[in-house]
Amino acid sequence: MAEFQIVMPKMGESIAEATIIRWLKKEGDLINLDEAVLEIATDKVDSEIPSPFSGILSKKLFNDGDVVEVGKTLAIIVSDVNETTENSKSNLEIENNLENVSNSKTNAEPEIKDIPLSPIQIDETPHVKGETNKFYSPLVLNIARQEGVSVSELENINGTGNDNRVTKRDILAYIEEKKSSIKSFNPAPVVSVHETKTVTAPQPKITLSGGDEIIEMDRMRKLIAEHMVMSKHTSPHVTSFVEADVTNIVNWRNKIKDTFNKREGENFTFTPIFIYAIVKAIKDFPMINISLDGDKIIKKKNINIGMATALPSGNLIVPVIKNADTKSLLGLAKEVNNLSNKARNSKLLPEDIQDGTYTITNVGTFGNVLGTPIINQPQVAIMATGAIRKKPAVIETEYGDVIAVRHMMYLSHSYDHRVVDGALGGSFVKRVADYLENWDLNTEI
Repeated sequence: MAEFQIVMPKMGESIAEATIIRWLKKEGDLINLDEAVLEIATDKVDSEIPSPFSGILSKKLFNDGDVVEVGKTLAIIVSDVNETTENSKSNLEIENNLENVSNSKTNAEPEIKDIPLSPIQIDETPHVKGETNKFYSPLVLNIARQEGVSVSELENINGTGNDNRVTKRDILAYIEEKKSSIKSFNPAPVVSVHETKTVTAPQPKITLSGGDEIIEMDRMRKLIAEHMVMSKHTSPHVTSFVEADVTNIVNWRNKIKDTFNKREGENFTFTPIFIYAIVKAIKDFPMINISLDGDKIIKKKNINIGMATALPSGNLIVPVIKNADTKSLLGLAKEVNNLSNKARNSKLLPEDIQDGTYTITNVGTFGNVLGTPIINQPQVAIMATGAIRKKPAVIETEYGDVIAVRHMMYLSHSYDHRVVDGALGGSFVKRVADYLENWDLNTEI
């Protein structure tokens, strides 16, 4: 028999660890090649980890809810020695072809003498069970001891792990909140008239009445909430609005959509048109395509457009079209449909939602005429496209002004006023509107 390791894969350049949501297999189960063994979650996306080997799941080195560093061994699989060559080839295939689900591979060895254990296994403290029957991993208990968090406090923490288990992220968030609360109640120092005092607003008290329902946020909603609050604290938001006459776009799409559907087997939406216009405007105003690092402005070379997408759960995610400026209108349409389908079916990979430089959100999908979107940090701007509505509008002709029914829509452009002034932010959204209004009815796709 030979032993093989399943390791925590690298899920992106900025991701150093992931949380085990749940094991899909138990010790002693037969594992087929490329069969999902466990589900993991990062701050960005959830993924399944397939086995690069076939055999028997001999040992699981971590539990549900544990936070594991990239590269750590998750489990041991035992297999017949005769299968080693076949398994090794299959593992290489997985690394090259499974769309980078795992960027790291452990070579098959005839025998493993030393299995590297994470700090959780090295810690000799047993799992502790409190009065509420909650289990706490050694890692969580170590952090609690170091920070002076009692078991009774632990039992009041709402865990986001499997079966509401308290994870490393949960206890660190609790400790940070506890420190902030203590700090906010400290007597305020005496300040001179020239000094500025920061005041922490108290959390408003919520009263409950009969029939009220308390719903626990899921993990993704908590992350979204934190990201939105962080963005508003980070960037002074300003929003500019432009109304655009998109009659040409509506007429052109009506003309080509059936042919496109028959030829490509998929729908052609307005989104790739909006992205096409935004990319052209970014080329005209490259200082929209930036990020801010302290007092340094980072001007991005690539134009990577994120598109806010609603998930079946009601949460939002932002898949990214990389190098959108190098793609044709057909290429953008294919990318939009592909990423939308992956989002709806929970098939997005970590790299699908990374490295965006500008974001678009289509609030018109929900029948809204306009919105004031929140910047997707660390970007500095975001555009919302409203619903397209038929409206009477004044049209200038060589024979004078006339009133006609036109297809109109609002564009809302929110931007970080630290680095984007009204002239730039307003000019940019007007340029996008110009590209949409002057759409060529003879455009081919």
